[in-house]
Amino acid sequence: MEPPEEGAVLDESGLAAQAARELAEEVGIRVAEELRLWVVTRGENGSVGLTYLAPACSEAALRAGLAAAAAAERVQGREPELDGIALVSSPKELAILDGPHADYLEPIVRRLCERR
Repeated sequence: MEPPEEGAVLDESGLAAQAARELAEEVGIRVAEELRLWVVTRGENGSVGLTYLAPACSEAALRAGLAAAAAAERVQGREPELDGIALVSSPKELAILDGPHADYLEPIVRRLCERR
C-alpha cells in the first residue's frame, strides 16, 4: 500500500480504495464497488495484513486479467510482481505450491474454506 499524501488521513475507505487499485494493477481485475475488509492478520515478523473480499469472478477472468496486467508491465520494461496464479480449495493444497508463502496465507485460506 502507498502512504497517504501529506496531510491526508488513511481511513477505511482509503484502504479499500488502495486494495482495489492493487487488485487492478497486479491482477488486472477492476471492481466497480468498494471492497469490503474481511480479515486482519498479524505476520510472524509483526507485520499487519488487511485482506479484502472482491466480487467473485471466474477462473478464466482471473487468468485473463493477470495475463493482461503482466503483459502491460513487460511492455513498459518492468517485470510484473505477479506472473502466475494458483487456485487452491484447501489449506493442504498450499504445501504443494512452489516458492515461499506469506505466513498469513494458510489462516486466510482456512477461514475462506470454512465460509463455504
